[in-house]
Amino acid sequence: MFNDLSWTQVARLVLTSRRLDELEEQELAPSGEVAYQFSAKGHELAQVLLGLHLTHPRDGVSVYYRSRPLLLTLGWSVQEALASGLAREGSASGGRDAGVMFNLPSRGRATVLPTAGGVGTQYTPAAGWAQAIRYYREVLEQEEWQGAIAVACGGDGSVASNGFWAALNLVTTRNLPFLFFIEDNGFAISVRSPLQTPGGNIAANLRSYGNLYVLDADGCEPLEAAQAIREAVAYVRQGHGPCLLRLRLVRLMGHTFVDDQAYKSAAEREEEAKRDPLLRLRETFPDLNWQNLEKEVEAEIRTALEKVRLAPDPDPNTACHGVFAPMEPVPERLPETQGPRLSLIEAVRRTLEQEMEQNPRLLVFGEDVGVKGGVHGATARMQKRFGEKRVFDTSLSEEGIMGSAVGLALAGLFPVPEIQFRKYADPATEQINDAGTLRWRTAGHFSVPMVVRIPVGFGKKNADPWHSVSGEAVFAHTIGWMIAYPSNAADAVGLLRAALRGKNPVLFLEHRALLDSPEARRPWPGDEYLLPFGQAACLQEGNSLTVVTWGAMVYRVFEAVQDLHGIEILDLRTIIPWDRERVLDSVRKTGKCLVVHEDTFTVGFGAEILATIASEAFEFLDAPLRRLSMPDCPIPYNAGLREAVLPSPQRIRLAIEELLRY
Repeated sequence: MFNDLSWTQVARLVLTSRRLDELEEQELAPSGEVAYQFSAKGHELAQVLLGLHLTHPRDGVSVYYRSRPLLLTLGWSVQEALASGLAREGSASGGRDAGVMFNLPSRGRATVLPTAGGVGTQYTPAAGWAQAIRYYREVLEQEEWQGAIAVACGGDGSVASNGFWAALNLVTTRNLPFLFFIEDNGFAISVRSPLQTPGGNIAANLRSYGNLYVLDADGCEPLEAAQAIREAVAYVRQGHGPCLLRLRLVRLMGHTFVDDQAYKSAAEREEEAKRDPLLRLRETFPDLNWQNLEKEVEAEIRTALEKVRLAPDPDPNTACHGVFAPMEPVPERLPETQGPRLSLIEAVRRTLEQEMEQNPRLLVFGEDVGVKGGVHGATARMQKRFGEKRVFDTSLSEEGIMGSAVGLALAGLFPVPEIQFRKYADPATEQINDAGTLRWRTAGHFSVPMVVRIPVGFGKKNADPWHSVSGEAVFAHTIGWMIAYPSNAADAVGLLRAALRGKNPVLFLEHRALLDSPEARRPWPGDEYLLPFGQAACLQEGNSLTVVTWGAMVYRVFEAVQDLHGIEILDLRTIIPWDRERVLDSVRKTGKCLVVHEDTFTVGFGAEILATIASEAFEFLDAPLRRLSMPDCPIPYNAGLREAVLPSPQRIRLAIEELLRY
């Protein structure tokens, strides 16, 4: 039954993983050479058997911190494993991330998607990879993706996470080629599995779940585990749909090397030792040349360790390199000024449609973007034009939307998800944070270019605390994301097109009050019009005072300065990067600066701008720096209360007059 498996190869890989763990536990962690040590003891056999079945070069597997045996099976060398643990040159992250955070571009077998530190974060990116497999096969008709699958590995603790349930919903509702590989050792650090799922058995609980084939096996028994893994992978690879395989394992060591497992009784630890899969492997295959294998493994590990210890540490000067992909120069092109004036939302839709025509890898998705065309109308009629596989609705799960976008981007597609309102992005915070640092923490091996569209701010006719958040300062503090915040239709076209042709993740913020407002309308600026990020617009020149603003506040500033002279108005247009030099040059000329923004006051982005001015143009100042913003208060529902907290033209004018008199 298993004659296509080389049990000698299985034994060698299991021994290699076991010996690496022992080396770290007994030598490298106590000496301080390895700072984090997460033992895979007890998990090795199941992971090795899985890895030997992930032979398709388009397979994608999302792993977690105990997955080193799987990495070794998929082509990671012992030297690479040790270099990652010791944070030396040649490590998976270039020394930027912990040695148990894995990534591995395909070496003829599965791609290992970059690991993130949060429990459960691995599931939805793998679901995105599974959807990409289907898209490549069915839409782009690329035969090399035929038979590929996505796998997500996780422990029993992870089945309680948002990511697990979001992915479960994604892959079962879409019937995707996806395998949940659950390594159930009964403990999430010290918390027992019955507190993660009722009865402690996720397989039993999900047997009635629609579109999910469920298997349960002893992952410590070589033949039983091999049969279950073979069946699970074959089921998914043959196109039957998603599968969940729960393997009962033992975690022979603590959560980390400093965990003494005092929460386990002596009888429990003795019973776990009897179930050691390496012991069972020896008993099942006594005729393998175990003594010789052990000598070969030990020699390989010691040789690799010598080389790694001689390898240099990463260059400290490169510590911040690679957060963003290099931005290609944008050719200068003036916008066209002829033709009918378009609203900002029409400009967004037209740009999306043009870019989708040119780029078949571009996908638009989110809640209600399909048949309805988006709650704001940005995708109206697009599903009919491009089909349900390119413009599609998702479940009500921002974790699922953003996590699957990461997986789609890792697979080489260009996702354009919509989050309906700024507040609704909060459930996806972990995926957003992880996506932003992904390029940096994989030393450039992977990146996730995408554009996430989010309507923000108060509406023309309504507002409330849940649908009216601006909140760009939080995003500005989120490493690795570029942020566009256009105030008019022409800028929206140029920035969106630049983002859709770029190589970085972009948050594209569309102010609700400007989506269909007359003041934000502009003629179509041209089919190839591009705006570079980090280039502010000077909307009005002056010598007496600089006002820096963005979004809907642009028009309130204009109203405030109608009959005043000498006011220079700068519209930032992008928050990350922001045009430091244009702002500094203006302030050096005028000697005074007011920043006006809708986000709240404390640690609002205006503080960053004024801190930069104070640091780099202090000697040019003729008045105190000032900012006007929302107070530290949510947007109220009542119209009068709303106007009481928003920067009004009257308050903006008063602030300007005070600075002019100073």
